[in-house]
Amino acid sequence: MRRNILVFGLISGGLVGLFLVCGTLINFKGGAWFGYSTMIVALSLIYVGVRNFRDKYNEGVISFGKALAIAMGITLIASTIYVLVWLVEFYGFMPDFMDKYAAMLAQQARAGSHNPADLQKRLAEIESVRVAYRNPIVVVLYTYAEILPVGIIISLLTALLLKRKRQPSPVSALTA
Repeated sequence: MRRNILVFGLISGGLVGLFLVCGTLINFKGGAWFGYSTMIVALSLIYVGVRNFRDKYNEGVISFGKALAIAMGITLIASTIYVLVWLVEFYGFMPDFMDKYAAMLAQQARAGSHNPADLQKRLAEIESVRVAYRNPIVVVLYTYAEILPVGIIISLLTALLLKRKRQPSPVSALTA
């Protein structure tokens, strides 16, 4: 089980990390849609990993709990790789990312808001996040908050779809 979690977690994490780097390198304007779509593609290996374990190593049977445990293990490994790739990318290559991102959000808020009170509130929120992002722990938590919910949803769906109880053998059905 651990080997399965490790193998599929590393593959999924490698893919999501690669997608993160590629998205940054090409400065893709699809933003959130691109990011979350690539997360779903990479995290689809959760399903593959759980099914592989169920069919190859567990005689085609798996409980919801065991399927969820495997799925969450894969999710945690992939998410941690995603966070580590972002930390390297952010601190090593884009230390001004949050300043530029906050400026873009502020510009969008100014262009879309007609109510001065709402605009000031939104600008204060943007500035608060920008300042908080100076703390590495906040960077890690925000980055986990991007990918973990996607992984948890995929893990729950996978466990629901793949759970399979042991079928009674024909011999035991005759003796009952």
